[in-house]
Amino acid sequence: MHAFLLLCSLLLCHGVTVSAQRNIQKLPDEEEESLTQIQTPQTLSRGWGDDIEWVQTYEEGLAQSKLSKKPLMIIHHLEECPYSQALRKAFASSPEIQQMAQEDFIMLNLVHSSSDDNMAPDGHYVPRILFVDPSMTVRADLTGKYGNRMYTYEPEDISTLLENMRQAKLLLHTEL
Repeated sequence: MHAFLLLCSLLLCHGVTVSAQRNIQKLPDEEEESLTQIQTPQTLSRGWGDDIEWVQTYEEGLAQSKLSKKPLMIIHHLEECPYSQALRKAFASSPEIQQMAQEDFIMLNLVHSSSDDNMAPDGHYVPRILFVDPSMTVRADLTGKYGNRMYTYEPEDISTLLENMRQAKLLLHTEL
């Protein structure tokens, strides 16, 4: 009887050991599966420039613009819009735009429309980029080259956007 209990104990220990080994061997596979399911949190840049400091809201952008005396640049876009995606890629790959955005502007990108009607002077299309000076005046004079969508830019319009960014800085300093 004593030998029988000893044998049962040994078998039970062996079974627990084998089961533990199987679990340990499965663990890396399960970790890999869970890692592929974990998504990295989206940053405020949303792909427009990870080195740029982005504000979260229009109101925060206006306050920081007034405080810093830098113009606010607002990018209206939609994640699934192919035109927004193309402009985002051109914007993010332009070193000059990235540097100017980092140093000279308060930056905001919105994937939803602002409640301020001034943010859609000619409609609620995307992509659309507007500039607001520290006096909280929307710069209606800084437009792209399309008459029916005055504040839109396409990837080939990066030079126009760059020029408008320079204008926003120059006029800002001469007006204040």
